[in-house]
Amino acid sequence: MDAEPTQERTQPVAADGEDVPQAAEDVPQAPEDAPQGPPAPGTGRRKRRRIRRTALALALLFLLPLVTAEVALRVNYTGDTADGTYTRGKDAIWLGHAWIDGRKDDQDVETLAHRLRGTGIRDLYVHSGPLEHDGTLPPSDYPESGWLIAAVHRELPGVRVQAWLGDVLATESPDGMRLERAATRAAVVRSTREILAAGFDGAHFDLEPLHSGDRDYLDLLDDLHRVTRDHHALLSVAAHQIDPLPAFHSVWGTLAGHPKWWTQAFFGEVARRVDQIAVMSYDTMQPLPSLYGGYVAQQTSLALEVTPPSTDLLMGLPFYHENNFDHWNHAETVPAAVRGVRLGLSRTDADRARFGVALYVDFAATEDDWNAYRNDWVKR
Repeated sequence: MDAEPTQERTQPVAADGEDVPQAAEDVPQAPEDAPQGPPAPGTGRRKRRRIRRTALALALLFLLPLVTAEVALRVNYTGDTADGTYTRGKDAIWLGHAWIDGRKDDQDVETLAHRLRGTGIRDLYVHSGPLEHDGTLPPSDYPESGWLIAAVHRELPGVRVQAWLGDVLATESPDGMRLERAATRAAVVRSTREILAAGFDGAHFDLEPLHSGDRDYLDLLDDLHRVTRDHHALLSVAAHQIDPLPAFHSVWGTLAGHPKWWTQAFFGEVARRVDQIAVMSYDTMQPLPSLYGGYVAQQTSLALEVTPPSTDLLMGLPFYHENNFDHWNHAETVPAAVRGVRLGLSRTDADRARFGVALYVDFAATEDDWNAYRNDWVKR
């Protein structure tokens, strides 16, 4: 290392005798509280430009993946459907509570039978609850079930009547059913035994909002399936949609507080524990029929990939009409859904035997909905 200089440094002097300005650190500083001068011209404009550029970058960061995904859905709606991708006689329909509380009569059953004959509908999910938050179900909730079951079996031989049971889960609010409680799950099992003893051909569960990975739900399904097998009855469930993008349920849960989707792996775990799984493939937020149809095609493929051949897979059709952020009536149509179902089926497993559609819901359906179901899905 070189030795330090031995000569004393002197203040440099300019040719005119004035001192040369000192280094910045040697110049006396103004007090911190000294009044500041006006900002340099253009400073405000530069700051606003930086803010706009930052906002634009953040918007693009969010919008580009969304636009890319929407383009992919539109492409997914193109192409040809395979021959024979029509009903396999495994379809279902959700029916309202009026069918078992005394508001319907024999004439209504005859009218329903006339509508269903010649279609692929084999299962009726009849609203028979809701379950109480503690898992119990008073028999007074389904007083006319015996009459309905007998009437359907008489008018529509081979069509099965399942009890549609559901409740709100306490997953996103303090109120609702708590599946983590063993006593609650045991009560749901007892209620299922009771409703099957009343003559139903199966039990259909719709518990929402049900978060992906819920092990308590899987344990409940294991217990319920033992009961339905003992009664030679069906266990079926309404299922959430599958992540359209990897881990999308986690992202949406963080942003909106409601995960909405299941992972494909969790969907498969549920499907392996039941006889039927019906995807609620509506309320998708898609703004155009082509995007909705492409979304349904994607959901059909994702579900087919992980549903065992021994389980009936049903894709939901929107037989109702609302306009809100989740569901645009002009976009979520029966023709778009059916074409999406057929495209997904064609690409993934065109010969799958245990496959169908489920119509939601009878009391909101129009003649156009029924005609689209018959013309686009039932026709051979």
